[in-house]
Amino acid sequence: MNTNSFQRRHIGPDSKEQAAMLSTIGVNSLDQLIDETVPDHIRLEKELDLAPAMSEYEYLSHIQELAAKNKVYKSYIGLGYHEAIIPSVIQRNILENPGWYTAYTPYQAEIAQGRLEALLNFQTMICDLTGMELANASLLDEGTAAAEAMALLFDLRERDQKKNKVNKFFVSEEILPQTLSILKTRATPIGIELVVGNHEDFDFSTTYFGAIVQYPGKHGLVIDYTDFVAKASENNIKVAVAADILSLVKLKAPAEFGAAVVVGTTQRFGIPLGYGGPHAGFFATKEAYKRSIPGRIIGITKDINGDRALRMALQTREQHIKREKATSNICTAQVLLAVMAGMYAVYHGKDGLQYIADRVHDATVSLANTLEKLGIEQTNASYFDTISVKAPAQKIKEIAEANQINFNYIDANNLSISINETVGLKELNAIVAVFTEALNLPSTTIAQIKNGNAIIKNCERNTSFLDHEVFNTYQSETDMMRYIKKLERKDLALNHSMISLGSCTMKLNAASEMLPLSYPNWGNIHPFVPLDQAQGYQEVLKRLEHQLNIITGFSGTSLQPNSGAQGEFAGLMTIRAYHEHNGDAHRNICLIPASAHGTNPASAVMAGMTVVVTKTDDKGNIDVEDLRAKAIAHKDNLSALMVTYPSTHGVYESAIKEITKIIHENGGQVYMDGANMNAQVGLTNPATIGADVCHLNLHKTFAIPHGGGGPGVGPICVAPQLVPFLPGNPVIATGGDNAITAVSAAPWGSALVCLISYGYITMLGAKGLTDATKNAILNANYIKERLSGHYKTLYTGEMNRAAHEMILDCRDFKSNGIEVVDIAKRLMDYGFHAPTVSFPVGGTLMVEPTESESQAELDRFCDAMIAIRKEIEVATKEDSNNPLKNAPHTQELLTADTWELPYSRKQAAFPLDYIAENKFWPTVRRVDDAFGDRNLICSCNPIEDYM
Repeated sequence: MNTNSFQRRHIGPDSKEQAAMLSTIGVNSLDQLIDETVPDHIRLEKELDLAPAMSEYEYLSHIQELAAKNKVYKSYIGLGYHEAIIPSVIQRNILENPGWYTAYTPYQAEIAQGRLEALLNFQTMICDLTGMELANASLLDEGTAAAEAMALLFDLRERDQKKNKVNKFFVSEEILPQTLSILKTRATPIGIELVVGNHEDFDFSTTYFGAIVQYPGKHGLVIDYTDFVAKASENNIKVAVAADILSLVKLKAPAEFGAAVVVGTTQRFGIPLGYGGPHAGFFATKEAYKRSIPGRIIGITKDINGDRALRMALQTREQHIKREKATSNICTAQVLLAVMAGMYAVYHGKDGLQYIADRVHDATVSLANTLEKLGIEQTNASYFDTISVKAPAQKIKEIAEANQINFNYIDANNLSISINETVGLKELNAIVAVFTEALNLPSTTIAQIKNGNAIIKNCERNTSFLDHEVFNTYQSETDMMRYIKKLERKDLALNHSMISLGSCTMKLNAASEMLPLSYPNWGNIHPFVPLDQAQGYQEVLKRLEHQLNIITGFSGTSLQPNSGAQGEFAGLMTIRAYHEHNGDAHRNICLIPASAHGTNPASAVMAGMTVVVTKTDDKGNIDVEDLRAKAIAHKDNLSALMVTYPSTHGVYESAIKEITKIIHENGGQVYMDGANMNAQVGLTNPATIGADVCHLNLHKTFAIPHGGGGPGVGPICVAPQLVPFLPGNPVIATGGDNAITAVSAAPWGSALVCLISYGYITMLGAKGLTDATKNAILNANYIKERLSGHYKTLYTGEMNRAAHEMILDCRDFKSNGIEVVDIAKRLMDYGFHAPTVSFPVGGTLMVEPTESESQAELDRFCDAMIAIRKEIEVATKEDSNNPLKNAPHTQELLTADTWELPYSRKQAAFPLDYIAENKFWPTVRRVDDAFGDRNLICSCNPIEDYM
């Protein structure tokens, strides 16, 4: 056995287990199983052309060599990104802890109370600092959060008779350049007209529905927007504010001057720069707009005992419900990063944040005063952390870079300098020295950082924040460490047991893939540094793009989209740009099968397309004749087909090449959803089946951890004709020759976590990647066979095989009074997270085990499912007092003095022997979703409630 082989460590079943599993399935070899599962006419003819696999040791040496090619300068560029200090207790206990980074989205609230509490803290922090009534559990970055604010305000105008035909949106010229680019991308397809200008010249015309301003401005100017917002409100124009999170410690909360929405990024609250991401964006608004808020909200409810419990609330924009009526396709958040940012506030508390903000501001004032004494003009009349300086930019740049310092060069005679929490006297004097050398001025030294104030009085903060107990309790490392552990223990993550979520591919996030995320040479690079300072990143990102091109069979890749849903949107926008370039701007019909993931129709609408739904047949496959008829009927205006492969039903549809041919014959392009790519890699690919663009979920197939609901990365890979339209960035040139405007704030999206996928592919190599796919199919079919006779598999391929996932039909159990949700909750008592519930078919479970699970773990899961099936057999509609209806069973319930349930404590909590060795206890009983929606509370209770 080659113990240096990463493949051996990544793939769960060894050769003996594989043989036993194949015997259970009834085939002689793994190749026979694959031949019976994957249609022959879509199989690849040769192995992927990738470099030989590296061992873990070789890879870690390799990634350190690449890291050394990055030049970590002190970057004072700002523009929404600032070097931050990650508290070590948070880095070690959250960022580097699989108990936090391997958890799934908290759809099963009873086994996610820890990260739900951490996200509630985040929401409370955002509400407190912005002054708004409601915040969500994070968005992808500041730019996309601003676009969601615009979409929300556009949606609200529909309710206003005077405004429902109005389409102009004012954008202050102070907005960050990357935010403006994303606003353009999102506005154009849905008919919003952007008007960029100076807010002081705005005419408040009735043709506007909304506006957005930057606070402070892009080069640091703190502007009093009180009169602007008041006049806008008088004219029924709602204003969004893009705000710097740390500045809000010292600046007036935007709610105080009438903001309708406040957005931004929490990156500077203890998150690495990471060459642009991942970082948690924030979104806060008014209670009145709660039905239009994008993303996820964590709310407080109660369980069936009446005890306080947390859950994801108000999933009103969940696209499985709204589909083509949705105004946002957001289906993820940046949970891991939001947890870290919230914990940064918990650890520092109000006093600590005040100290940090004061220190940053004092350092900025000290720098400004020193430069002014040298005769250098500073033009910001009011500022928090960024000064704007008149000086010959090229001269300054040469000396600054020679001294490993980056500023933001506005034009030939102006630059800005943004100060952050890492800056002390040494750094300030290094900045001053650059100016004195470049301008031949007498050398001078700042001897002391003195208290200063450069914030105009009307913008000073005078309201309290972070008064809640949680922000005033855990300021010692001991207390903080224990608080983080207390929350971690409430959550079931991949480090406890298999999470068999269909369509979500919860595979191993290997330690060697994760380790480089903590290296400073990867973490401390600003996304807008000159390319020669990021050569390590450039090499990794180019290699990863090449690897993904090889795997998909395509010609070009953009890593910019930082979620799967954003990848969908980006892919459709490249198709839109392609048609426009060819003079076919009228092509706007998007065909989408009825079985598609709910983000698909939402993404199509966002890209300005009209959705036409095509039928599926009795076996769950696309109805080819219905698709053909609709493609022909719309041939003059057909833009695209969105298709998932293997299908959302877990089947390799043999007609896929015929389907893509029909679309091409009628003038359309084919977008393939990459959610199920774990069933393709090395065996087939999107190019082979006839697709033109696909997005890939790097947080699924390519091993980036789900992190409790994010980070995600959703790059798009495209055929040659779409390469020219790959997305660009206004600060650092990326994308194709005819690039669409940006879809994410950073040029390469969440570049830091792309290291994980690069490591995954590099250490597996061509054979390892292909064997991973084969073993994913093996594990799924093994579960299918073991559960045969207990559960019915809803859809299978032509030879009765599943792909990498399957749908178990639980609808017949209603006759016993059992719903699919009861099975999901009962699985918690057996130590497992439920598979995907009621998607894509109501009353079903979609199971995907991934290749990373051993036979022993698959058997434990199957044993649990079979035991639950036996419990279902004896359940009746008339008597609902049974283990399934009462699940999950908490430790408190089990150890109570009285036990009045009609079954034993052992059956409740230890129904199978393996559970006693590794018992996971849900910390609340079944939550009351309806109560939580009727009584929405989404921030920590005020301190008075605890006194």
